[in-house]
Amino acid sequence: MSDIVCRGLVRIFATDGVEVQALQGLDLTVERGELVAVVGASGSGKSTLLGILSGLDTPTGGSASVAGVDLSTLTRAGRVDFQRHRVGFVWQQTSRNLLPYLTAAQNVRLVLDVARGPRGERGPRVAELLDLLGVADVADRRPGEMSGGQQQRVAIAVAVANRPQVLLADEPTGELDEATSVEVLEALRGVNEATGVTTLVVTHDPTVSGHVARTIQIRDGRTSTEVLRRTETDADGVETHHAQEYAVLDRVGRLQLPHEFVEALDLRERVRLALEPDHVQVRPDRDEEDPR
Repeated sequence: MSDIVCRGLVRIFATDGVEVQALQGLDLTVERGELVAVVGASGSGKSTLLGILSGLDTPTGGSASVAGVDLSTLTRAGRVDFQRHRVGFVWQQTSRNLLPYLTAAQNVRLVLDVARGPRGERGPRVAELLDLLGVADVADRRPGEMSGGQQQRVAIAVAVANRPQVLLADEPTGELDEATSVEVLEALRGVNEATGVTTLVVTHDPTVSGHVARTIQIRDGRTSTEVLRRTETDADGVETHHAQEYAVLDRVGRLQLPHEFVEALDLRERVRLALEPDHVQVRPDRDEEDPR
């Protein structure tokens, strides 16, 4: 079952009479329980995508559903319910995730209090999540008394406190050093494995890819490539890691070739296509006599 489904997603921003098409017919599917990274350069459309999936923005065209909710049909009350119960969110800025005057435990407890769950379950749930995220030792500290990595792990606890079906993370390691980033990414993976929450991490950091089984590249407002990773263990217990890159074919047959392929073959404007029995051949559009 799919927890995130986007079909032909379009988002156009208009400023002073100038239109910018941030998403240009993007297709995306994330299955229940997956941990997926969406990567792309600044301006590629990944942040716009996350804004739509979180219910903070609406698409200009196409469709998007998250946790079984059609985002185009949400009323104001429905949007509040969606953001409160169906989806959790972790911002890049640690200061946006936590209330500075509350302790770590109080920040997590606040979410449960607002949701008005059974009172007897709230305290144990707080302790369970802080322990899962490895921050039980800072339960009584306020954000200003924690490191950046600790703040982000507490923020993850806050985001999943209400047991959302989908967790969205916007550049969760953007303000952290490399070592701390690894800790936060492993925390996200641990929560995904322990709770089964479908997790989508949006980032420009290519090192994130090594912590997830599936990485989706966005370029010019569309999904361009995917990298799938798997680990195999032989009879002697030796692990081998494999990664395979795929071009993404959209519903009308379009695909984007990786930049390194285009540059290596000096592909320009037009290319020659040939249908072979088991593949499609792509060649530069040059005359036979062209010595290049």
